[in-house]
Amino acid sequence: MAVARARMHELLKLQASLFNHSFNPSNARTGNSVLRERLIGPAVASYYPKRPVSIKDIVRMFPEWETFDEAEAERIDNIAILKARGKGPPKKKRTKEESKKNKGKKK
Repeated sequence: MAVARARMHELLKLQASLFNHSFNPSNARTGNSVLRERLIGPAVASYYPKRPVSIKDIVRMFPEWETFDEAEAERIDNIAILKARGKGPPKKKRTKEESKKNKGKKK
């Protein structure tokens, strides 16, 4: 006794919903095989060592603590020295007119 094609179709649809599979009667390429693969992110992340805790991390965690970051203070001092010599970064243009005003000038 042959089972009707529509009945078999319903059975496959029910089976897919029960076992959490995708129902694809036309065998179209859906990319499910790629989506079912294991994620490689954790494996790639395990290649690299854990990042050490820095002073910035501690300050971020406890903002109420008063801390002194020697490297940051030295960086700010170096920037101040460069600005005093006229070698610092140029000021940002705040408006459209300021940027147009200096666009045609050559130094």
